Amino acid sequence: MALGGGKFTAQDKVLPGSYINFVSAAKVGSVLSDRGTATLPLELDWGPEDSIFEVSANDFRNRAQELFGYPASHEKMKGLADLFLNVQTLYAYRLNGGGVKASGTFGTAVYSGTRGNALKVVVQANVDDENAFDVKTYLEADLIDSQTVTSAANLEDNPFVTWKKDASLVATAADTFTGGTNGTTTGDKHQEYLDKAESYSFNAMGAVVTDVVTKALYANYVRRMRDEVGAKFQLVLQDYEGDYEGVINLANTVTDSGWPASSLVYWVTGVTASCAINASSTNKLYDGNFDVNVEYTQKQLASALQSGKFIFHRVGSEVRVLEDINSLVTLSNEKQEEFKDNKVIRVLDQIGNDIATLFNSKYLGIMPNDADARAALWSDLVTYHQKLQDLGAIEGVNDGDISVSEGDSRKAVVVTENVRVTGTMAQLYMTVQIG
Repeated sequence: MALGGGKFTAQDKVLPGSYINFVSAAKVGSVLSDRGTATLPLELDWGPEDSIFEVSANDFRNRAQELFGYPASHEKMKGLADLFLNVQTLYAYRLNGGGVKASGTFGTAVYSGTRGNALKVVVQANVDDENAFDVKTYLEADLIDSQTVTSAANLEDNPFVTWKKDASLVATAADTFTGGTNGTTTGDKHQEYLDKAESYSFNAMGAVVTDVVTKALYANYVRRMRDEVGAKFQLVLQDYEGDYEGVINLANTVTDSGWPASSLVYWVTGVTASCAINASSTNKLYDGNFDVNVEYTQKQLASALQSGKFIFHRVGSEVRVLEDINSLVTLSNEKQEEFKDNKVIRVLDQIGNDIATLFNSKYLGIMPNDADARAALWSDLVTYHQKLQDLGAIEGVNDGDISVSEGDSRKAVVVTENVRVTGTMAQLYMTVQIG
């Protein structure tokens, strides 16, 4: 990221940018950006390699087979299907690229991976032109491409096959591709993904990993990105006590054969990325594809919440989120009880992202640091916070909550504000008097 960002202790930053601290208030004894963007590293049998690629919800519905090797309804896709129940955009990265591309007599698979072994080419003489051939590409039983040409040199590559232009076309019942292999997922691959992700903006990152070393790699990354770089997003991990508001510690496992125990990360990442700032996922119904282990007693559920675990429980025949919290457990003067609430974090992240965008695009390097410009910034901030109040994300906004003043240097602007995030009903205490 070209512009500076993150937290500040003193007004001593070098890079131009927006440095924003979020702290709890001391206790005595102007367009809102959209949500719904997630990123995940994935182990795939097919797909782009060595780069982050964008997939929209519409892409997944209509082009999943082209992008991932399987249709959206396939068993292999149910993790991503869980994710796309909520997100609009995914920045995906294939961890196990770099394998061998399957190939046949007439062509080579576009990507490496075992899915390329399901490709086959059928060549038939054209019934209308004795000098032409009908060349059909199949993925298992699905016809995915058909061309009529007089030679292989005239074939146009399709999303699955790069043709061998010097091949000799002859009628062939089925030329099956072979030799395709997946690459190996390593710690270096995870780090390569994280390095590339640094230049993207998203609301949530998920990692469907099970070993503690890799989980720690991701947890350290989100802490650095939030606190030093200023990138505001949350990370979803299964069974990791991050003790940090940027890490969501998913407690539950799935029992589906052939899937990692941590596969519920897909759904939670999607919900975390897309949940509106004026909403909460507390009590949200799990509507995904996995069988979730929810065998907990009430005592265990209470203990999980106290330990900073995002946990699902059974309500009748349904599986629901117990409470929308993150992994923060250790409190301080700067981070008190409210920082455990993911709704609070979403609101603060929204403010951080939007105000940084406002300042960087409208004021940085453009406006002089004089009284009039600072008054204009103050006015924009008040208007922005009133929009948040209109949405029900915050409450009690008044002009005196926000101040803008000159900093220690002539180029610094200091903003101080007081924000009251609107709570979400979660507990009912009722007393009934009998007359």
